[in-house]
Amino acid sequence: MKKVNIAYWIFTILLVLMMGFSAVMSFKRTPESDQMMAHIGIAPALMPFLAVLKLLGIAALLTPGLKTLKEWAYAGFTFDVLGAMYLFIAAGDPVKAWAPIVIALVLIFGSYIFWRKKTA
Repeated sequence: MKKVNIAYWIFTILLVLMMGFSAVMSFKRTPESDQMMAHIGIAPALMPFLAVLKLLGIAALLTPGLKTLKEWAYAGFTFDVLGAMYLFIAAGDPVKAWAPIVIALVLIFGSYIFWRKKTA
């Protein structure tokens, strides 16, 4: 059980750091970020909203208990990352640009799987 707990926290801390960095960067409007959003077809004004949702998801993951809310946070992170992947594919970006997306998916699924094992 100790190995499961350690694995859970490794995946979860890395996930929280990645989503936290993404949220902070979404609050900062720069010409580069606006250009990237235009490239994938998202209005830059949507980014602060997504950033707030990411911060709420982080809070849900780090708060003890809240089983249903944690499920929603994992689902929300998955939808966010898969949506980003779809938009980058639709924009014609090369496969090598998907590395952060694949890492995020691995962290989401790893954290979720070990959370389920930990709470079983």
